[in-house]
Amino acid sequence: MTDTRRRVKVYTLNEDRQWDDRGTGHVSSGYVERLKGMSLLVRAESDGSLLLESKINPNTAYQKQQDTLIVWSEAENYDLALSFQEKAGCDEIWEKICQVQGKDPSVDITQDLVDESEEERFDDMSSPGLELPSCELSRLEEIAELVASSLPSPLRREKLALALENEGYIKKLLELFHVCEDLENIEGLHHLYEIIKGIFLLNRTALFEVMFSEECIMDVIGCLEYDPALSQPRKHREFLTKTAKFKEVIPISDPELKQKIHQTYRVQYIQDMVLPTPSVFEENMLSTLHSFIFFNKVEIVGMLQEDEKFLTDLFAQLTDEATDEEKRQELVNFLKEFCAFSQTLQPQNRDAFFKTLSNMGILPALEVILGMDDTQVRSAATDIFSYLVEYNPSMVREFVMQEAQQNDDDILLINLIIEHMICDTDPELGGAVQLMGLLRTLVDPENMLATANKTEKTEFLGFFYKHCMHVLTAPLLANTTEEKPSKDDFQTAQLLALVLELLTFCVEHHTYHIKNYIINKDILRRVLVLMASKHAFLALCALRFKRKIIGLKDEFYNRYIMKSFLFEPVVKAFLNNGSRYNLMNSAIIEMFEFIRVEDIKSLTAHVIENYWKALEDVDYVQTFKGLKLRFEQQRERQDNPKLDSMRSILRNHRYRRDARTLEDEEEMWFNTDEDDIEDGEAVVSPSDKTKNDDDIMDPISKFMERKKLKESEEKEVLLKTNLSGRQSPSFKLSLSSGTKTNLTSQSSATNLPGSPGSPGSPGSPGSPGSVPKNTSQTAAITTKGGLVGLVDYPDDDEDDDEDEDKEDTLPLSKKAKFES
Repeated sequence: MTDTRRRVKVYTLNEDRQWDDRGTGHVSSGYVERLKGMSLLVRAESDGSLLLESKINPNTAYQKQQDTLIVWSEAENYDLALSFQEKAGCDEIWEKICQVQGKDPSVDITQDLVDESEEERFDDMSSPGLELPSCELSRLEEIAELVASSLPSPLRREKLALALENEGYIKKLLELFHVCEDLENIEGLHHLYEIIKGIFLLNRTALFEVMFSEECIMDVIGCLEYDPALSQPRKHREFLTKTAKFKEVIPISDPELKQKIHQTYRVQYIQDMVLPTPSVFEENMLSTLHSFIFFNKVEIVGMLQEDEKFLTDLFAQLTDEATDEEKRQELVNFLKEFCAFSQTLQPQNRDAFFKTLSNMGILPALEVILGMDDTQVRSAATDIFSYLVEYNPSMVREFVMQEAQQNDDDILLINLIIEHMICDTDPELGGAVQLMGLLRTLVDPENMLATANKTEKTEFLGFFYKHCMHVLTAPLLANTTEEKPSKDDFQTAQLLALVLELLTFCVEHHTYHIKNYIINKDILRRVLVLMASKHAFLALCALRFKRKIIGLKDEFYNRYIMKSFLFEPVVKAFLNNGSRYNLMNSAIIEMFEFIRVEDIKSLTAHVIENYWKALEDVDYVQTFKGLKLRFEQQRERQDNPKLDSMRSILRNHRYRRDARTLEDEEEMWFNTDEDDIEDGEAVVSPSDKTKNDDDIMDPISKFMERKKLKESEEKEVLLKTNLSGRQSPSFKLSLSSGTKTNLTSQSSATNLPGSPGSPGSPGSPGSPGSVPKNTSQTAAITTKGGLVGLVDYPDDDEDDDEDEDKEDTLPLSKKAKFES
């Protein structure tokens, strides 16, 4: 068999029952050794790659639809379709399929969709076809029963469909419909409803082409008005002929295109409004109807796209100042619907569609429309803009950067979008939310392109922060000039929350651009003014913005926060919240807990030095006491720099001894009787006696005395807390006896030590300006039977690895045991 090559598109049906375009290529049929049979092969016209390799199975049901489509299923949920450019190519491949399966090419389906029972197979052999009753009023009930009885069986459905096609039965039924309506024969009309509904469920393209023809479609809709379940018939025809008006905003000269638009609208109406919602068992029976509408829409978009005169006139009238408002609104609505139609296209077709619109100047046209006063027109233009941004944000970015070279900032397209977001009059800000989402897509680095010659991220973000960011932050800056928001109504709070959401996104995804802007414009101080808002959601947005900044652990941000004392509004909000257990309370505590866990030393010192008095009574969480402990550990390391190197020596002594030496020492230890050791006598390994004990003990003994004293105090505090819920008054981090804290009052909160009036001592030990980078490990003393050994202080295990890497080691072969 010789191969024939025809131009086709390959489609697959996805889970949403929509057809996905897999590419365009040329189809052929031939024997494939690997598949052991005749197969359909489609090779891409672009690169010759194999798009499809499908064996023609003898039992697979192939369907031919609309003269240029062949559809079949290769698995339970895997449907395929070939859409031919020419009818001749479709006919030739159809003949090949029928030849392999031994079928007559005149049929539109080669197999029954489901295996028939043995009884049906016998019926098939004994009766060549289905004989329909004569089309008369008196036999409508019989016809309805025949259709209903045929639907459960694939074989009978096939026979019924063939009989309906061959005898022109549908047109005869529609003639009876007119007779029944004239006679007001309600019973006959109810039977016709059941018959036409059953014909839809036969799922046959050939029948649909008859029913949806210009002369028949309105009568079909009329039959479906008389649902027996309804007391009164629906008035679908009245709606379609009188209420629904076809408006040609730009005259369509092609009669075929016009007819296709009418047909698609009416078929879509039948599917959505007229036909009852299909049951689970009937849903797949209407798959051909979905396909019919889908391919019609593809044809309409393609025909409009190829009509250059039509699109040229459309955009010319859109941008013409002489066009009246009503006409412009119709033009914009048409363009919106046109773009909505394009969403049914597959990626390759959609690319061509939007490329055509871009070449015709859709973005400059939208810029003109968005600058108008008509709210409805602007709303439709926003929807069109959203299609463009979702399809290709890079195209929009390139346009706005080019126009910035010619126009002022005020009339840039992206600034118009920001202004519409800020000025949205909807109390719920529905339009503003949509526009904020579009802006977020435009400034998202994840969808920005990077090539060898240029980086879109660098170019566009540089443009955005120079020309657009001041417009976005204008309402924030205008509302935060004092200690409290100047306007605190619900709509303003919602708008500022949207602005903060976008700024928070920028902090997370942009680097130096947003950092420079926040620090140079003092944005964080202004944002924290919103912590005083009466709307909790806005205060939480401001807190989330700061939390995102702290989460970066960037010292540039940290120095800016400390220099401007930007923890003060957060601490005030925490104290004003009182003992209420709510989201604000938890969010603020989580932020301080993050600083403690991540050991951000500069912020830890800043918080304790400036706000400890206000926070020391908070005892229902250990976060603030943990911060104080971190701070004290930092101070100890600064006060005792010699201990850092000494602890490193001891740590290396502990970890790096030879295994055999360790065993010898342990043997000596357990062989030595405690009674043999006199009080006050230290057990020292011989190899260590040569060392100068005074040099080692001098700094360590002082440290150990302090640590032992502190440990004893802590143990005493913990014991008292467990027994009575109260602590010793001499312990600085005092806990209250209840589960809730007695927070500092509002009046005292205004005189925080970190306020601008009392800036603290930046040069003092422990302040951000003098915190050393190297940290040290504290030690404790363990005592057993008069013997004393050095062990790690458990709280600082996390510093061990860092110190080991940074310091030179001095290995010791033996571990000395010093007298207490």
